[in-house]
Amino acid sequence: MHEHRAHTLALLLSLALAVGWTAAAGETAAGADAGPRQFSGIYPHLARFNGGGECGIGALVPWADRLWLVTYPPHATHGSADKLTAIDAGLQATERPESVGGTHACRLLHRESNQLFIGPYAIAADGTVRAIDLHQLVGRMTAVARHLTDPANKVYYYDMEGAVYEVDVHSLAVTRLFAKPVPGWHGKGAYTAQGHLVIANNGDVPSGDAQVHSLAPLPAASAEDAGVLAEWDGHDWHIVARRQFTDVTGPGGIAGAPDDAAPLWAIGWDKRSVLLALRDGGAWSMFRLPKASHAFDPHHGWFTEWPRIREVGDGHLLMAMHGMLYEFPRGFRAGATAGIVPLSSHLRYLTDFCAWNGHLVLASDDASIMQNPLAGASQSNLWFGTWDALRGFGPRTGWGGPWQRDAVAAGAWSDPFLVGGFPRRVLHLVNHGDAPVVVTVQADGAGDGRWADWRAVAVPAHGYVPTILPAALAAPWLRLASDRAATLTAYFHLGDDAPRSSDEAAFAGVAEVGDATATGGLVRPGAQDGLLQWLPRGPGGTSGYHEIDGAMHAHTPAADRSAEVEKLCAVRTDFSVDAASVVMTQDGQRWRLPRGDARFDHAGALGWPRGIREVCSERFLMDIHGSFYEMPREHGLPLIRPVCSHHKAIADYCSWRGLLVLSGVRADAAADAHVVRFGAAGALWFGMVDDLWRLGKPVGRGGPWLDSAVAAGAPSDPYLMTGYDRKTLTLRHDQPAPLAITVEVDIDHHGWVTYGVLSVPAGQPLVLTFPEGYSAHWIRCTAAQDCKASAQLVYE
Repeated sequence: MHEHRAHTLALLLSLALAVGWTAAAGETAAGADAGPRQFSGIYPHLARFNGGGECGIGALVPWADRLWLVTYPPHATHGSADKLTAIDAGLQATERPESVGGTHACRLLHRESNQLFIGPYAIAADGTVRAIDLHQLVGRMTAVARHLTDPANKVYYYDMEGAVYEVDVHSLAVTRLFAKPVPGWHGKGAYTAQGHLVIANNGDVPSGDAQVHSLAPLPAASAEDAGVLAEWDGHDWHIVARRQFTDVTGPGGIAGAPDDAAPLWAIGWDKRSVLLALRDGGAWSMFRLPKASHAFDPHHGWFTEWPRIREVGDGHLLMAMHGMLYEFPRGFRAGATAGIVPLSSHLRYLTDFCAWNGHLVLASDDASIMQNPLAGASQSNLWFGTWDALRGFGPRTGWGGPWQRDAVAAGAWSDPFLVGGFPRRVLHLVNHGDAPVVVTVQADGAGDGRWADWRAVAVPAHGYVPTILPAALAAPWLRLASDRAATLTAYFHLGDDAPRSSDEAAFAGVAEVGDATATGGLVRPGAQDGLLQWLPRGPGGTSGYHEIDGAMHAHTPAADRSAEVEKLCAVRTDFSVDAASVVMTQDGQRWRLPRGDARFDHAGALGWPRGIREVCSERFLMDIHGSFYEMPREHGLPLIRPVCSHHKAIADYCSWRGLLVLSGVRADAAADAHVVRFGAAGALWFGMVDDLWRLGKPVGRGGPWLDSAVAAGAPSDPYLMTGYDRKTLTLRHDQPAPLAITVEVDIDHHGWVTYGVLSVPAGQPLVLTFPEGYSAHWIRCTAAQDCKASAQLVYE
C-alpha cells in the first residue's frame, strides 16, 4: 500500500486491445484439462488482479461456507476496481457484485450480530453482503476492532492515514471520531482489550500533503523514532512507544478479546530487532526477537504488510514477522512467556493466513508493477498447505539484539531477547567506550520471569567479545546488564542446526549449467489478461513468442509482442568475477560474494542468466554465480541474505499468478509436478518462491584477496559471511617474515569490529576455522605492510 508511486506507472496500467488467439497445435500443457492445476500448493486459476500498481490480498477469512478475501491497490481512499471474492470448496472463485473496492486489509468476526466485517463489507452468516458507504468511511481501512462502550452494536474502523471511525453494525452508519489522534503514519493494527483501544502505525512519512495535528503529539526525538503504539481509554490518548508497530491482537484473534482480563499483543520493530509488546493487567512490557530479513526495515514502513499473529487451526497460532514464521503460544502473558517457537524463514510476502477446508492458507502480495517494469500487471495468489509444510520453508536464521551503540545505564536490564528454538547462537558484545565493562547475562529458563545469572562477560575498552551460546542453555529468553554506564552493542546471530536439505526431485527438470540442449528464454507477467509472456530460446535461437494462460495453455497470439519482451526484459550482467571472488558494486562500493561452479564465469549456451529481479513485491532476488540471494529494495547489497546455491542453468525467473517461474529446462525433461511442456516451444518450471530454499544449501569459495597487491593499512572489500554454517579462512602472503593481518567483521551493519590480529607465518598458510555457531554479516582483512596476499574462505 504505497501511495507515493502509484501515479508513476500510469502507462503500464492501460488496457491492451483485444487480440485474436490461435492456439498452436500440441501446445496444451499435459494434464491441464483434468481440473485446476496446482504447483507447490498454488492454483494459478485463483490468482487475483486489479489493474492497479499493487494487488495484495489484504484480508482472508473463512465464513458462511466460503473463503472470503479482499484485494487492495496502492492508494484508493474512495473505492476501486478491487473485488470482494468468495472461494467455495471446489476452489471456484466468485467476485461479488456488491464490491466497492478500496485499499483495505481489516477483518473482525462480530459475535453479537453474527457478521464478518472484512474491508468495507458486512457479511451475514448466510453469505448476504452489505457494503459500507465509502463516501462516509473514507480512507484505507487497516483494522476493525470491538467497541469500548457499545460492543453489541458498534465497531471501530482504523484508517491508514490515522482516522478512527465508529460504524453501527446494523445500519452501517458511519461516524468519524478522530481525524488523527496520535503521531506517525501508515496505520496498521487496532484491537480492544482491558478497557482500551490500542492502535499502531509503522511510519513517519505523511500521505500526500496531509498535515493533521495529533491529540497526543509526540514528535520524533531522534532519527530512529517512527511509527507509534498508542492506547485510548474512551477519554484520553496515551503514547506507549514511538516505534514502528503493525499488528495488534490477543488470544481471541479476529473475534476480539474473550474477556476484559485477556492479554494484548503488538508486534513491531526498530533498528535493533523485532519488538513484541505485551499489555497484561494494565501494564506494558517489551520483548525482542530476531529479524530474518532486512527487506521490511525502511523508516517509511511501506514494505511491511501484513505481519500478523493469528489462529490457523488445530490450536496453532502463527506469527509472521520480518521474514520469520513462529508458533505463538495462546497463553503468552506476564509470567508465562515460554512457547514462542521459530518454525522457518520465508521469502513470500505474506499478508494474511487462516485455516480453511483442511488447509493452512497463506495470502500474499506477490507482484507489483510499482517501479518494476519487468512485471506488466500486479497480481497475487494463495498457498494451500499444512502446518508441517511451514517447517520446510527457509532455515531458522536471524539477527538482532537489545543494544546497538546505545547509552546503557549501570545495572539497567535490557529487554528480554528470544534465543530459544535456535540451535546455533552467538552473542556479539561491543564496548564503544574508553573504560572496560562487565556485562552480566541472565536467563529466564521457564519463561516465568524468574531470572538467573548465566555468565559475566568482561569487555575491554573499545573491545569486542563474541560468546557462543551452548546447547545446554535451553532458556527461551536472555537479558543483559552492564556494571557501569557505557555505550554498548549486544547483538545476536541465530541459526539452524542444519540448512534445508536439497530436493533434487523437485528441480530435476531444470537444466544443469553447461547443458547445451536446454530451453530457456525470457519470461514476464504480461499486462494482458493475466498471461505469462514467454520468448523461448534454445540451441537454435528463439522459437517464436508465446503467452500462457491460467489454465496452463500456451498460445501464439496474433499480436507478436516479442519486441516488447526483448526490450523490457533484456538481461544484463550484474556482477564481475576476478581471481578472488564475485564482485558487485553499489554506490561506488565494491562488495564480494562467493563463487560457485567455474562455468558461471562465462555466458552459457542460453546466454547470461538473469541476475537481479523483483519477484516478491518490493524486494529482489539475485541469482549470482550459482547462488540465489534476497536483496532489500532499499539499501540493497549490504543487507542481502543467501537463500541457496545450485548448479542450474536458470536463464530467467519471475513471479506470475503467485508462482515462481523458471526458464532453463532440460530438453528431455518429462512433465511432472513442476515441469510443464508446451510442445515444440519447450518447457518451463513452476513452483513457489520458498521452494528455492530446497535447491541446495548456500555454499561457495572466495574471498577479498587472491595473490592480490595489498597496501598496508588498507582494508579489503567486504566479503559476505552471513548464512553459511561451516566457514574456514585461509591467509597467505609473500613476505619473508611473519605478517600481521587484521580480520574484522560487521556484525550489525553499523561498522566493523576486530575479530583478531593474526600473525601469518612466512611461506605457509594460516588456516582459521570459525567456531560452530559463529556468524557475522561481512568480513574484511587488513595487512600491516605492503604485500601480495590471499584471504580465501571456504563455505561448505
